[in-house]
Amino acid sequence: MPAECQSWSSIAADNFPYPEGVSAQRVSDELSTMLVSPDPEVRDHHAYTATARWMGEGRLDEVLEDLGDTAVERLTHPGIQARTFAPLVLRCVLARAATEPGILGTGSAERWWAAFATWYPAERDTRGWDDSLGWLHAVAHGADAAAAFAQALPARRVEALELCARRMTAPTDYRYVQFEDARLARAVCRILMAPGLTAEQATGWLSVVSRAFADGGAGAVPPWAFNSIATLQSLHLHLTRGLAEGGVPPHAAAVAESAVAVLKLPYNWLA
Repeated sequence: MPAECQSWSSIAADNFPYPEGVSAQRVSDELSTMLVSPDPEVRDHHAYTATARWMGEGRLDEVLEDLGDTAVERLTHPGIQARTFAPLVLRCVLARAATEPGILGTGSAERWWAAFATWYPAERDTRGWDDSLGWLHAVAHGADAAAAFAQALPARRVEALELCARRMTAPTDYRYVQFEDARLARAVCRILMAPGLTAEQATGWLSVVSRAFADGGAGAVPPWAFNSIATLQSLHLHLTRGLAEGGVPPHAAAVAESAVAVLKLPYNWLA
């Protein structure tokens, strides 16, 4: 796979028709191999695009759990491109499972959450883009996965919000330049969309950020502080305008006010 008369370039050019007559296991094995490739054409434009398309169509349902397990294993892969594309696969698996209740084994999402929650704030290579490897986007891809986990595991929503806060405040040499702040803000809004959160739960995660600033000390603004400020500014915009799908989350005004309270630490001239 692909067939001898085909190539991945031709499959892509034809808008990724599923290779009829090929077992889901064989397709999954090949895609999994390609998803660790350092070649962005192979990994991103071919393997990930095909994975997302065919998973959404239900073509890979019989190997869905295996794909999730493989993605989790790759969170500790030595290649940064393998680690950062793993949460994208997890997001796709969880999104498919949301449309087909019972398709995953009991406890699968919880098991994956534990591994993801360990990896996400600890990943040290947070570059959005590499001229050789292409898109990496640990922060953005992880944010997408965090929102998917919050939907799949409602009891983890508060933890998912805190996880996003721990990611944005984690020590790093990298400043967000590839819209990571917006992706984090969108993920937070999606998590806040779920019904049942109290105002205290919706705003409590911001204490992680305020504590980080309180412990930051004087001197030049470190990258993590810049990243946090940029994310809170983006979040304020998202909370004000809402999402195209879903609108404004409950407690948006309270979260926005709490975000401004943190922003007043560096921006002490705000009214």
